[in-house]
Amino acid sequence: MLKRYFSILIVFLLLTNVSAVSAAEPLDEIRALIKEYYIEDVPASVLTKSTAKEITKHLDPYSTFMTAEEFAAFSNGIEQQLVGVGIVLEEDMKGIKVLSVIAGGPADRAGIQAGDIIVSANGISLAGKSVQNAISLISGKEHTTVTLNYISVETNTLVSKTVTRELIKLPNVEYQMLGGEIGYVRLNSFAQESTKEIIQAIEKLGGAKGWIFDIRNNGGGYVSAAQEIAGLFPNVKHAFQLRDKTGKPEIYAVIPQKTKFTEPTHILINEYSASASEMVAVSVKEQKGAALYGQTSFGKGSMQSLFPLSDNSLLKLTTARFYSPAGTPVHEVGVTPTIETAVGEELTASHRDQLLTAYKGYEKLPALKGVPVTKTFTVEMNMKMNWSALKPEDVQLIELGGKEVPVDVKVADEYKMTITPKAKLQAKGQYILLIHPKWTSHHAKQMEKGIYLEVTVK
Repeated sequence: MLKRYFSILIVFLLLTNVSAVSAAEPLDEIRALIKEYYIEDVPASVLTKSTAKEITKHLDPYSTFMTAEEFAAFSNGIEQQLVGVGIVLEEDMKGIKVLSVIAGGPADRAGIQAGDIIVSANGISLAGKSVQNAISLISGKEHTTVTLNYISVETNTLVSKTVTRELIKLPNVEYQMLGGEIGYVRLNSFAQESTKEIIQAIEKLGGAKGWIFDIRNNGGGYVSAAQEIAGLFPNVKHAFQLRDKTGKPEIYAVIPQKTKFTEPTHILINEYSASASEMVAVSVKEQKGAALYGQTSFGKGSMQSLFPLSDNSLLKLTTARFYSPAGTPVHEVGVTPTIETAVGEELTASHRDQLLTAYKGYEKLPALKGVPVTKTFTVEMNMKMNWSALKPEDVQLIELGGKEVPVDVKVADEYKMTITPKAKLQAKGQYILLIHPKWTSHHAKQMEKGIYLEVTVK
């Protein structure tokens, strides 16, 4: 029976309007569903409570009763959608400052810019208000308007604009090619189109020598998306194991994908990686499809199903616990990383190891620590060199977690060359300087292997 409702869950999560399925009162339906499907037995004293909210309050934190409007908001959250004007805010003494504007959104089209300070919304002053209070005044129902008075960052004058609130789609998959041709893909939510968007990212980053898949701070989403995304990793055949209230284990296969991450692949997790994120992380780790970098994840190893009720409301109910395919528990335990890193160092540690894997066999030189942001590097060889074939691409300075830094490479004398970054280095930044074995000595002896050194900036 769980399998039936597991498949039904996938369908219902795609709906925007839920049709009535029964003429019974919602309370009777709720009690019956809890008795049959909730992960634990519930005492009669809870089931006889007089409202749906009172009943679900005594269940686990992930089981809840939702009106149709609340379900719409729930779905929008998974799909990275919100109703508003498209601005990110922070407090300011004069009002609320605009940190950034979502490209193409209502505020962007109205000419509002980062740095503008909103002093009132619909005539209500925002001076001294928290961001949360300001959001409650600026946001509202789709297609309604809000009049914003703000101090322009460009002219320092007071401007008034009336903006129509819209449903805004935030980017769910972000990607870029990091220095050293390491492909980076970040997933913010396990939404309906996530797999398709990840595949597009992989294809656009073709030629990557390694992959970093980032699900830090990802609170989960649809189980079907987790099954699909697990199918993107090499060697991974099984998605997860489910156990309903009977405790009987049932293993679900991945949904195979033709496009996949290629080895080596890392997954970034942290303490806010939860639910579907943990589902993918524990299964991929177990089947050696990727190494995990970061900290132990949140520990939400439960699955919820959505049941439509006769008045168009919904019951979100915990119906199973999930485990790794081999039975490793996740609930209230979390997923431990393969490589534990300090908080905030997940990406730099992963990028460093990807680069060292790509250039395995290069000789490590002593690290440079606390260098200035305007550092010029001097490389001195122990024999006379023939620098005539020197090319800029033979030297790479790569910011860990970022891009390659363009450099000027110049010959100082027959033994030495200098490497000068064309832009200032980032304060507190971490870099790897790679020198590839492309040159010969004065006597035409080829460099046997490349060299690298690690650099930290003060």
